[in-house]
Amino acid sequence: GKTAFMIEGARRIGKSTSAIEVAKKEYDDYLSLDFAIESNDVKNLFEKYMGNIDDFFRYLFILKNKELKENSVIIFDEVQMFPLARQSIKYLVQDGRFHYIETGSLISVKKKSKEILIPSEEQREKMFPMDFEEFLWATGDTQTAKLIYESFENKNPLPDAIHRKIMEKFRTYMVIGGMPQT
Repeated sequence: GKTAFMIEGARRIGKSTSAIEVAKKEYDDYLSLDFAIESNDVKNLFEKYMGNIDDFFRYLFILKNKELKENSVIIFDEVQMFPLARQSIKYLVQDGRFHYIETGSLISVKKKSKEILIPSEEQREKMFPMDFEEFLWATGDTQTAKLIYESFENKNPLPDAIHRKIMEKFRTYMVIGGMPQT
C-alpha cells in the first residue's frame, strides 16, 4: 500500500494476465484501465482532477460503471501509453484508498518516461518470457525437461521418435513465443 507495483517486460509475455490473476486472488475487487484503448474521458480525469482525488474517483467510477470495495486494486495496464497516469501514482498511493499495479513494455516505458516525473512510490520488477522448461511445465509436461537434462549429462542421444517429439514441442514454443494458451 505504500508503493505501486510496476511490472516491466517485453511485449506479450503475460504482464497483464499476471496482474489480473493477482487482483482476482488477492483482492476483493479490481479495476483495470488499459491505456492502449482507454477513452479520452478517462484520460482527461488524470489531467483535470488529480488535485481533487475524491472527484477523480467519483468520476472514474461513473465512467467505468464500477465502484470498488475497500480491499481493491487498480491496474494501470500499458501505462507507457499514457505517462500522466504513471506520474499520478504518487498522489494515488498517498491517498491510500486502493493498491496499484502498473504494467508496461520496457522500451516504451523508458522512452516515454523522459516526459514525466517518475514516482518514487513505485516498486519496479522486470518480467521475462518463459524459457522452454517453464513452457513445458505450463503445458503440463513435467517429464521432458528432466529427460533432456539426463540425456545431456550422460551424453546419451535420445531415440529418433523422442527427439522428433521434443523438437515438435520446441517449434511450438518458438512459434507462439513461449506463452501457452490457458
